[in-house]
Amino acid sequence: MPKIDAFEEYASEYEAWFDKNRIVFESELRAVEKLLPKKGEGCEVGVGTGRFASSLDILYGVDPSPRMRKLARRRGIEAIGGVAEQLPYHDHSFAFILMITALCFLDDIDMSFGEAHRVLKPDGHLIIGFVDKDSPLGKMYVQRKRESKFYHSAVFYSVGDITMRLKKAGFKNLRFKQTIFHSLDNMREIEPAKDGYGEGSFVVVKALKGRSG
Repeated sequence: MPKIDAFEEYASEYEAWFDKNRIVFESELRAVEKLLPKKGEGCEVGVGTGRFASSLDILYGVDPSPRMRKLARRRGIEAIGGVAEQLPYHDHSFAFILMITALCFLDDIDMSFGEAHRVLKPDGHLIIGFVDKDSPLGKMYVQRKRESKFYHSAVFYSVGDITMRLKKAGFKNLRFKQTIFHSLDNMREIEPAKDGYGEGSFVVVKALKGRSG
C-alpha cells in the first residue's frame, strides 16, 4: 500500500518545510543538476508537489497522492496517479527517470527499479537522490522517525544497498554526487556538490540502462 496518508493530511506542512529549509533544497537541487541529462524527456517518480521537477524543467511526474499531484499540476507538471512498482507508461518511454527522497516510501524497491528500467529508453538513465542511512542525517532520521509525521513508516537505505540493488536490476556505470555536510540547523549557505559519497548526507546516483536492456 502506498504510504500517502501523511502527505494527504499534511500537504501544507510538507510545502512549508521547503520554504523554511530553502538552503537545503537548493543544495540538493544543485547536486541533482550535476548528474541530470541535458537532453531527452524525463519523468519524476514520486513527484510530490513538483518542487524538483518544476525547477529542473521536467514536465512529467507520477505520485500516488492526489493532494500532492494537485500541487504539482499548479507548477505545470503533468502529474498522474501511480506507484513506482507499476508505472503507468509504456516500455522505452523516457530518456531519464528521476526519484528524489522517494525510495524510503516505496513498498518494493527492487520492483521499482525494474519498472524504471522497463520504461527507460536504451542508454537511458535513472537518477536517484536519497538520504544515506549511514550518514549523520540518515542516522538521525532513523532514530527519530517515530516522531515524524512523514518518516514514521519510512525505510532508509545505505549507498551500498542501493548500489547492489541497481546492479541487480540491470543498471551500470554508476556515478555519485554528495552534498549536505552539516546538520540542517547549522547550514548557512548552499553547500557544494562533491564527487563520490561517504561525507555528505544527501547522495545522488546516476545509473545507465545499457542499450541491450
